[in-house]
Amino acid sequence: MPFWGLQKQLGIDVDSWLVRQSNPQPYGQAGVCHAFEREWVECGHGLGRTRARRECQLEYEDFMECMNRTKMAQRLRVILEQRDRLIKQGKYTPPDYHTGKEEPRP
Repeated sequence: MPFWGLQKQLGIDVDSWLVRQSNPQPYGQAGVCHAFEREWVECGHGLGRTRARRECQLEYEDFMECMNRTKMAQRLRVILEQRDRLIKQGKYTPPDYHTGKEEPRP
């Protein structure tokens, strides 16, 4: 622990550069994925890069899913493919409000 707050004296904040969600957010609220990133950083703190990569894999995957939404997009793609398949087979007809055929509202 340093005797002087060097970052405060120089007017820089290196920690916010390293952690994406810790940057100042609009309206002063925490970023959406801030909790996931914080868990990942706390898990890897003091372990070293090699051990942290192995031991904190779950926290990192959660953080990346929150940031990129890749698993959610993949799941949505599978659901839409299944829906299209069922429509083609005639086992499912989408409601009128999904096809744009509903009556106009006043």
